[in-house]
Amino acid sequence: MTTSIEQPVPARPASEDATLRAIRNRVLWLSTAIVHHANRVRPNPYGMKVGGHQASSASMVSIMTSLWFEHLRPGDRVSVKPHASPVLHAVNHLLGDLDASYLTTLRQFGGLQSYPSRSKDPDPADYSTGSVGIGATAPVWGALARRYVDGHFGAGGTGRQYSLVGDAELDEGAVWEAVLDPMVAELGEVVWIVDLNRQSLDRVVPDIGASRLQGMFAAAGWQVITAKYGSLLEEAFQRPGGEALRARLDTMSNPEYQRLLRCDVDELRTRLPDSDILRSLVDGLTDDVLLEALGSLGGHDLTALRQAFHDIDETRPTVIFAYTVKGWGLASQGHPQNHSALLTEQQMAELATRLGTSLDDPWHGFEPGTPEALLCAATAARLRRTPVPALPTVTVPADLGRTPTGRATTQAALGRALLDLNRAAPQTAARVVTVSPDVSSSTNLGGWVNKVGVWSPTARPDWFADDAETILHWREQPTGRHLELGIAETNLVGVLGELGATWSRWGQPLLPIGVMYDPFVERALEPWSFGIYAGGQSILVGTPSGVTLAPEGGAHQSIKTPSIGLEQPGCVSYEPAFVLDAEWTLLAALNQLGKPGGSSAYLRLSTRSVDQALAVVPQDSAAREHRRRQVVAGAYALRKPADPAVTICAMGALLPEALQAAERLSALGHEAEVVCVTSADLLFRAVQARAGRDESASWILNAVLPADRARPMVTVLDGHPHTLAFLAGVNGVPACHLGVTRFGQSGNLQDVYRYHGVDVDSIIAAGLDLL
Repeated sequence: MTTSIEQPVPARPASEDATLRAIRNRVLWLSTAIVHHANRVRPNPYGMKVGGHQASSASMVSIMTSLWFEHLRPGDRVSVKPHASPVLHAVNHLLGDLDASYLTTLRQFGGLQSYPSRSKDPDPADYSTGSVGIGATAPVWGALARRYVDGHFGAGGTGRQYSLVGDAELDEGAVWEAVLDPMVAELGEVVWIVDLNRQSLDRVVPDIGASRLQGMFAAAGWQVITAKYGSLLEEAFQRPGGEALRARLDTMSNPEYQRLLRCDVDELRTRLPDSDILRSLVDGLTDDVLLEALGSLGGHDLTALRQAFHDIDETRPTVIFAYTVKGWGLASQGHPQNHSALLTEQQMAELATRLGTSLDDPWHGFEPGTPEALLCAATAARLRRTPVPALPTVTVPADLGRTPTGRATTQAALGRALLDLNRAAPQTAARVVTVSPDVSSSTNLGGWVNKVGVWSPTARPDWFADDAETILHWREQPTGRHLELGIAETNLVGVLGELGATWSRWGQPLLPIGVMYDPFVERALEPWSFGIYAGGQSILVGTPSGVTLAPEGGAHQSIKTPSIGLEQPGCVSYEPAFVLDAEWTLLAALNQLGKPGGSSAYLRLSTRSVDQALAVVPQDSAAREHRRRQVVAGAYALRKPADPAVTICAMGALLPEALQAAERLSALGHEAEVVCVTSADLLFRAVQARAGRDESASWILNAVLPADRARPMVTVLDGHPHTLAFLAGVNGVPACHLGVTRFGQSGNLQDVYRYHGVDVDSIIAAGLDLL
């Protein structure tokens, strides 16, 4: 289970180790001082807690010093655990990538972020972290994205993908969903380093179960390396009574061990021995050696870490369990409540004296020409990356020229549009990559998958290629353009985020589209949102959606997703009603991917078959383009009588009901205008822009809801009614808002629509109430 050391790393000259230890001490000081300054020195007129994690940073100092100053290569990338962000800033400062002026700005507006951020920090961060478990898994999907880009475009290069993971992060289900995915077992460039400090936020964890965790990784095909004890303890184990000491430490509970760390030497000599032979060993150690040896764990020992990195087998993913002490080297080390504890002014002064720095001049660097300054300069030169090349031009057509007829669904429109794009613009379509969690056929991607194949690091035989009854052909090869993972939505959007970031990492934009059942978008929302925050630009398609999925019952009838799409930062949300609307909005969304200032998109599609003649697509080319511009801007008038009495604003699959209600109201003597909303998101931005609170264009409001046609309004959608409720405020009209506000039941479409009050009769009744 645990890798044994067969070929020890050759010993380094003592002077080199002394230099590395001096740099480690400076990293410890800087990371601690960054948090200290933010909380104790910087003026705080509001008196609110600033925060920061001195203890969590201290446990990572040796690991990150060893990794950056000895082992990293330019192509490697590292995801740093959230609470160790001060360590990353300290390292970047020593390497010349962060000016000292920023060291005083932790958690200050415009300064260093609370957690590493690719998009908001002033210094390099390979991955954004902060959402527990998401940053840990990101390099796994980064490895897949790099391989995909390299295989298709000859870019991306090589390099390991490191995750620096807190042991408490292993409680997150997203971690194990990633570890267990079959595709991950082939990614030998993935290396996780677990900071095994055995503490959570509130306490020392009684039994971290390291052996159980090691077994779980090993069972998933990972190489497991353990760096448990450091040199001083290993030396003590060789003395008479050493095996008794090892057995005592191995069987000791975590809380007892950390309590011993906080003992003075007299207490330690009393508490540690549990036998005469161990007491004899303890009595033979000097006070200084005994105190230092007890905290000599592998995660703080540069030799043990060097050996662990040397033993990595690059044919499979690796996890290194590095035993550490939370708060290592600080006055708070080992304390059960040290998670957010801050050192006092006196403790900081004592730390400065011990580490050879000054609290009066905390950011003073190494003197030029010293071994430490030379090693920092050499490391910076070694890790210098080639600048990201200029982005190639990717032209997405605005219209593929087809006018759908008959009955069709917006879900089917997705696969049809991708195939049409492949024919009309093959160079652009070559950058489209689709991802799904085992729902390719049920979300109408079968034709696309048959056309472009399934991506795999290596080619695999299709044993059903000669089976005449096989409709979906599963051809797995490095040139495939569809990725399919297991049924884990967090994995899908994790891959989606990293595929959407290749433009900024390697100068090769991809156009990634992830497809999942809409009811499960909420499950995937957090990691997808975090991918957007980190600069990943992608399209998430939720389909099938809403209570229109009537037979599936309440558990599978999504309600909140329309408003989620409206509220998600960095994303444009669309819910088209017709096939052509779906094609146009998809193309518009693709056009926003893979470039500075771009945007992600969420498309909510339906399995309801709708008569496409209801769209009344203009035949004239100029009128068609006028319709397309309104569709991608958020809305268009579908039924426009000369003098309406009421306006019905409908979105998505309920357009047929809105049109039927308008016809029946007209027969009752009340003309009704019908506005087809394609993006509540863009309409709300237009409302904000009209008030000067957004930079979006507001022309679409004048086009579809002009003031001179302001009438009482009914809004209706297959989702929560508050999604469209703001439209009544455009012109300040009385309104009634219809939608879905409770869990549904199985049934046919009309029964379910009637149950939720979104059927034709309900729309008519709402209109009459207003009139």
